[in-house]
Amino acid sequence: MLSNRGIIKEAAISTKNMSSGILNAEQSKLFIKQTFDATKLGPLVRHVMRRSRIGEIDKIGVANRLLREKKEDTDDGYRADAITSQIDYRTTAVRVPWEITEEAIRENIEGNTLEDTIFGLMISQIGIDLEDLYLNGDEQTEDTNKDYDFLKINDGWVKQIKNGGHIYDASSEDKMSIDMFYNTLDQLPNKYNNGKLRWLMSPRRAQEWYLMLINKAMGAGATIPEGIYNSPANIPIIECTSLSDDIIILTDPKNLVVVNTYDIKVRKTTEGKEAIMKDKRFYVIHLDFDTVIEELDATAIIIGLNKTK
Repeated sequence: MLSNRGIIKEAAISTKNMSSGILNAEQSKLFIKQTFDATKLGPLVRHVMRRSRIGEIDKIGVANRLLREKKEDTDDGYRADAITSQIDYRTTAVRVPWEITEEAIRENIEGNTLEDTIFGLMISQIGIDLEDLYLNGDEQTEDTNKDYDFLKINDGWVKQIKNGGHIYDASSEDKMSIDMFYNTLDQLPNKYNNGKLRWLMSPRRAQEWYLMLINKAMGAGATIPEGIYNSPANIPIIECTSLSDDIIILTDPKNLVVVNTYDIKVRKTTEGKEAIMKDKRFYVIHLDFDTVIEELDATAIIIGLNKTK
């Protein structure tokens, strides 16, 4: 993983000379990679870069049981077909503006590197915020929600799975159990249970799962296989800080898709009346994204989870 300063160097982006700020294709890829590297889930999902803000992503696959008996010197006309379809996407433009006083730059212990330090921190936080939106975005968020301006930007994977994936309601269960995981797994068609599935849950939910197993083992004077702690139903856990404690998602992370365009801008100005009067430097990062799911039938979600007792 590149460091904050490493990404700036590799992408040839300098806060000392970013007034034009329009990144080329390679710089855009590196910038987006840095945002994904800010979280555990980010590097595991599918990333797609496009020129257009509206378009389609191809789904390509093949059927099963393709083999046929061979007969010498015979062509029976059978041909295996590739299966193709498309997923629509429509990216939403977002931005992050910030400002730094000239006094802060002069007096800060970072000295002349303060700009690049803050720039790197902004990229990392953008990555964390984007994962939050990828998962929890909801265009129908009530305007009374304190995070309304953030969550309304786009519909995330949680909402999409609740609207079209497989749902296991655990609200009637007073604690977590291994059966809960197996019952959720049973809802997925067997063809998706191919070793690529992962449980996505909050760190607190993962810790409560460990605690439940420890208490059960201590109460029974038994030993629980270590693999169950990190891989219930033989499926590894990925901890996602942006997920709420009352849900767990089951899917192949590559089934979760983020679309970005190359239209990324990183701009700075030290000119204009406001910059002069306030003695400040102004910055803004512009980018866009959409979140889609390649195969909703290959997703499941546990809802209504209560805290472990």
